[in-house]
Amino acid sequence: MPRYALLVEYHGAPFAGWQRQNDQPSVQGAIEAALAKLEPREHTIAAAGRTDAGVHAKGQVAHCDMDREWDPFRLSEALNYHVKPAPVAILDCAQVADDWHARFDAVERRYLFRLMSRRAPLTSEAGQMWQVKHPLDAAAMQAGADQLIGYHDFTTFRSSICQAQSPVKTLDALSVEEIVHPYGVEYRFHVRARSFLHNQVRSFVGTLERVGAGAWTPDDVGAALAAQDRAACGPVCPPEGLYLAAVGYPADPFGAL
Repeated sequence: MPRYALLVEYHGAPFAGWQRQNDQPSVQGAIEAALAKLEPREHTIAAAGRTDAGVHAKGQVAHCDMDREWDPFRLSEALNYHVKPAPVAILDCAQVADDWHARFDAVERRYLFRLMSRRAPLTSEAGQMWQVKHPLDAAAMQAGADQLIGYHDFTTFRSSICQAQSPVKTLDALSVEEIVHPYGVEYRFHVRARSFLHNQVRSFVGTLERVGAGAWTPDDVGAALAAQDRAACGPVCPPEGLYLAAVGYPADPFGAL
């Protein structure tokens, strides 16, 4: 059975998350249903990461196995046709080796979190970023973020229902970008690691927002990390600002985009 890698973008608002569920809509379920329109049978696809309810993706990667050879462009076009009206798009498709795996072959995952500071409600980007009404200090948030980079026990920033075998991970990068708009300031948190714990990024951003607001100091972030205690974490921010931005592989299956 030929295997294909899929580069997937989606708006997470209508979904209970990536993973297929019996009684709720999921991104995986939407794509598998589209595949069944092309080759009528039960399909099971695998993804680089299982995003939670409300979380978006700009660069999720999944793979599927087909019964016959498909031209990758025609497969992506057919899936985009049949996945409608779900807010899911197949951005690219490539045939890969039969043993290539979207999750296990990944060597890096990049997340983006968007936070907007402004008084007026969000309209055109409602549901695509977290909004706060108070000003934030980007330099202070970056100083707090710097204390999280490296090889650590991230128990403090791990959900109580996380199924990872160990809370010890290496965080390769966590940078805070400030973008001034005419009627507000957007903060983009760029996070990079080989793998993440459940709710780790949202725990980071919720904690760093407290630093930006002046309720915590940057050193408080280091103390929370050292505590290795979930109770020491700041508030977990909402999911709508979080995006799975990209997945890295030893060799990009889609080539240069």
